Amino acid sequence: MKNLKVVLAMMLVFGMTAFATAQRKVVKVYPKHGTVVTKLYNPKVVVHNKVRFHFADGVWYKPRGKRFVVCAAPVGIQVRHLPRGNKVVKLRNGRKVYKYKGVWYKKKGRGYVVVNV
Repeated sequence: MKNLKVVLAMMLVFGMTAFATAQRKVVKVYPKHGTVVTKLYNPKVVVHNKVRFHFADGVWYKPRGKRFVVCAAPVGIQVRHLPRGNKVVKLRNGRKVYKYKGVWYKKKGRGYVVVNV
């Protein structure tokens, strides 16, 4: 009986250790273009080439009536801040760019500009 308790205790410790070290991976992907949403949380309105875009949590939207449609990030549009979770990538030519949800940005002045990589 004592051996059974020891074995169960060891299994419990091993199970808790395995659970604590398990990695939870969150993959953030850009939603499919054309997806329609009815509400945005804390969007930033950015005007580019006389077109209004809404930028919320790294996703670009165009207004359509009272709704918003996911669109491709317009190349050349500038934002002041990138969302948390962006990744810094150094290209072969030594240039540093930032990636978030599949959209590439480069630092320009006090902001960031959408670029093609």
